[in-house]
Parts: sequence; C-alpha cells; structure tokens
Amino acid sequence: MRDEGSGTPVLLLHGFPDSGALWRHQVAALTQAGFRTIAPDLRGFGESDKPAEVEAYRLSNSVADMVAVLDALGVERAHVVGHDWGAALAWLFATMAPQRVEQLVVMSVGHFARPRSLAQREKSWYMLLFQFEEAEAILRNGLLEEWAASHPELPEFELTPGLNWYRANLHPRNELAPPRPVPPVQADTLGIWSTGDAYLLEPQMLESAQFVAGAWRYERVEDAGHWLQLDQPERVNALLLDFLR
Repeated sequence: MRDEGSGTPVLLLHGFPDSGALWRHQVAALTQAGFRTIAPDLRGFGESDKPAEVEAYRLSNSVADMVAVLDALGVERAHVVGHDWGAALAWLFATMAPQRVEQLVVMSVGHFARPRSLAQREKSWYMLLFQFEEAEAILRNGLLEEWAASHPELPEFELTPGLNWYRANLHPRNELAPPRPVPPVQADTLGIWSTGDAYLLEPQMLESAQFVAGAWRYERVEDAGHWLQLDQPERVNALLLDFLR
C-alpha cells in the first residue's frame, strides 16, 4: 500500500488488472497539492492477499477491507476516488459507509443500480466469458493482449484472482445490482468518462446522476481510452484537484 503526503486523505481505488501503482501520476499531483494519498492494492492484485474462494472477492468484502485500511491509518473520513472495479467499489463504499466518505470521484464505471442497455451489454461481452473456467486458458492464448490492447502498460498479474472479481459480483442473467432499492449517495460526486473507452458507453455514467443525493458533476475526457489516468494524466489531475479542493 502506498501512503504518501499529509493533509486531507484521498483513498485511490484501482481496477482490473491493475494495482495501486496505476495512480502514480495522481499521487504525485495530489501530494504536491497538500493531500494525503492512500493507494492500496485491492485483494487479488499487486502485493495484496489472493484468496482462492470466489466469494472472497465480493465487493462487500472489499468495502470491509477499505474500512479496515482507514481505521488502521487513523483516518475517519476521506475523499474516495475509484476507477473500473475500484469505481464499483467506491460507489458501494459511499453507499454502505457514507460517514467515511467526504467526496466521491468515480471514473469510467457508473452506479451499480442502473440498468444496462443492450448496447452496453454487447460492449461488455467479455464479462460473460470471464465467468467460465476456460477463460484463463483463452486469455493466456493471446486474447488478453488483444482485449487489453488500449492499456498503455499492461501489468503482470495473476489471472484467476483478477477474474474472480467478475465471477463473484456479476452473473450472466443480471447486472451488478442489489435485489432491492439502495439509498442514494450522500457525498458530492464527480463522474468522469473518456471518449475512447473500449468497454463502457457514456450513458451508463450520465444516468448515475439519479443515484446521487449530493451535488453531481460530470466530465468527459477527450482523447483517452479506458485507462484515462495514464492516457491523460494532466487532465485527470486537474479535474481531481479542482473538485477535491
């Protein structure tokens, strides 16, 4: 886990298939601006534990992980910034532990309770593939590099723990959604989507506004793929600093 700087804490949550190192450009900018940055490796990635059980990767377990991280560091409230699976985790964290979230920034992935359109389901074809035990072999046979071709610096990672995020939280016949209505996010929220995202369409972020009771702000980043914090770090840094200040 990376814990740098002082001042108001910012918890940075990465997604698949990354680690906390994904945020290095943002860590540098935020710490220089007087924030304390906390960038853990989520379970299954980087130097974190990699449980064998699929259910260990339920998002609720990672919410508990993040509460434990903040408790261990003596942090009562933090700005929470998430990307990809880290954004899904950030949405749920803000829902389950609203007292711990100062402001929320979600990048690429919209709120988990929104319905997915047919166009978005088609875009997310790989989520179905990842459910099957054959996925590891198929990915190792060359599909991984093709699927993640827009990643500027695809890291080395263990396939099964990473895929278990999809297996534990997504099911072929439904969305990543609770069985009953959830309370709206109370924190002021910034949603960011990039025009070159190969996996997610813009409406799924725009429609997330209906699940936010706090102030909602939306920003589109041009000329960036899914990993916008690597493709356009200065633009992303400027948005974070403007919002979190």
